[in-house]
Amino acid sequence: MTFPVIDAHQHVWDPSRAEYDWLTPDAAPIDGVMTFADVAPELRAAGVDFTVQVQSADNPEDTQLMRESAAAHPEVAGIVGYAPLEDPERTERTLASWEGDPLMVGVRTLIHNQPDPDWLLRPEVDASLGLLEERGLPFDVVAVLPRHVEIVPLVAARHPRLRMVIDHLAKPPIGVSDGAEWGLLMSAAAENANVYAKVSGLYSATGDSSAWTTDQIRPFVDRALEMFGPQRLMYGGDWPISVLSGGYTRVWNGLRPLFDEFDADARERVLGRTAAEFYRLDAGRLGLSG
Repeated sequence: MTFPVIDAHQHVWDPSRAEYDWLTPDAAPIDGVMTFADVAPELRAAGVDFTVQVQSADNPEDTQLMRESAAAHPEVAGIVGYAPLEDPERTERTLASWEGDPLMVGVRTLIHNQPDPDWLLRPEVDASLGLLEERGLPFDVVAVLPRHVEIVPLVAARHPRLRMVIDHLAKPPIGVSDGAEWGLLMSAAAENANVYAKVSGLYSATGDSSAWTTDQIRPFVDRALEMFGPQRLMYGGDWPISVLSGGYTRVWNGLRPLFDEFDADARERVLGRTAAEFYRLDAGRLGLSG
């Protein structure tokens, strides 16, 4: 049986039901309701079997929207929800409320919106990360600034059993530079075996985020493969953010030539098995049990 293809980074949102501070009219046409049904045809056309829906706002209402989406669409294999890491007691209550739900597979907060780039190192946040570590829940790192990547090894040292994944390969400077500094920081993060990365959100770093090509992305994917290996890399389509940078189908078609160059094992891992193992996705949901 061929292992299912899993998109490890997909969003849904509804501004009438949850607050998205960053979702302004400047983000049109994605500044309205975005549902799984909207992207489902493109997922099917690309051969994507399942997705992991990922937090888009620092509030529980956003997580509830994803839970409802997963209840309505069996293709959603996991949810990375929000937890208020700045408040360990509330984080503990949040995580406790997810117990027994195999779809709640990880935590993310929008650390790049915090004025303090060292926010993850604050004592109260560190305590909450310890709660994730105890429960075996991984953490998605929204690494936008170089400092965000720089502190990943520090967090990993404090929490040696905490699994982390760096979203969007930490936004490498596609179309701008060769990424020498990016490579050094990501290489240091990759030294820890519990640190993974997503091949997702790889748009142009110029003023036009849609001005990217497969050849521009190639060296960053190749470098990530060297640093993390396929066993710690996972594909993500980043819909609906990807709509602003060419659309889901263009993103898939832009990355597919790179994936097709991988050997069979590496391709299977990056396109599904790594995400299934990292997030400990329910085998029954994936149709792998029995």
